[in-house]
Amino acid sequence: MKVYYSLEEVPLIKNPVLTLGTYDGVHTGHQKIIDFLNKSAERIGGESVLFTFHPHPRMVLHPDDHNLELIQNVERRIERLEEAGIDHLILFPFTKEFSRMGATEFVRNILVNQLNVKLLTIGYDHHFGRNREGNIELLKELAPVYNFEVEEIPAFQLEEVNVSSTKIRKAIHAGDMETANLYLGRPFRFTGKVVEGDQIGNTIGFPTANIGNIEDTQIIPKLGAYTVQVRVDGEIHAGMMNIGYRPTINDKRERRIEVNLFDFNKNIYGLKVEVFVLNRIREEQNFNSLDELKSQLEKDEKESRNFLDNKHIAI
Repeated sequence: MKVYYSLEEVPLIKNPVLTLGTYDGVHTGHQKIIDFLNKSAERIGGESVLFTFHPHPRMVLHPDDHNLELIQNVERRIERLEEAGIDHLILFPFTKEFSRMGATEFVRNILVNQLNVKLLTIGYDHHFGRNREGNIELLKELAPVYNFEVEEIPAFQLEEVNVSSTKIRKAIHAGDMETANLYLGRPFRFTGKVVEGDQIGNTIGFPTANIGNIEDTQIIPKLGAYTVQVRVDGEIHAGMMNIGYRPTINDKRERRIEVNLFDFNKNIYGLKVEVFVLNRIREEQNFNSLDELKSQLEKDEKESRNFLDNKHIAI
């Protein structure tokens, strides 16, 4: 897959078959659309093109709104789109000026004049352009004028899976990782850096890696304890994770993400790690003592190991 960060980088593509969208998560529904796109490209002897935006439009149009939560960072999204078989990915630089461009102008100036699109494949309910004025009906009107074809992805193909990024976010917020991972087709993951902690875990036999430096827009699961796998230096290690405000240890309202890796004793401070969240063990709890905390962590470890032993997980 070739990736472009501006239209100037895009070469002459043979019979471009293009679709539009954010594709956050590249979930099973997205993969169905991409399969449809690739088959259409193969049918006309063309190449598949996904046109998306970076940064996310909300970050540009509402810079003071910090409620945006993404399932994936851009690096992971690129990786998943390549796995899905896209030929060309255009990460168009979204700006306020571009946001004022009307849908017809976008089709004429960019899709036709610059990308020479031959076939537009789009979902029946997709909207684009200023004030979301562009839709499948507008494209059908413009197609004969600008000499391209429009192929609507049948509703049943999308609703058959009935998956959306919004549903996945709701599942993650609820801590329902089995549902989120089923829709994603892979375990939900996020990336961070191991930072210094309070070393409390060492005193009770459960040393933890504190995960920081997580992107501000990255969605994080509901507070609680989880079974995880963690990629460290290219190797996958099993473990468990707690997301919470550590009520047993102090009164600070600072969210902490702490991972205990099983059968692991290396110093990994400062390393970038990737955390795969597999299932939720329990709610965040308040313990009266470190002994109570240790007893619960022993139960959590046993439950996590049992889960991992009984599941074949492709990450």
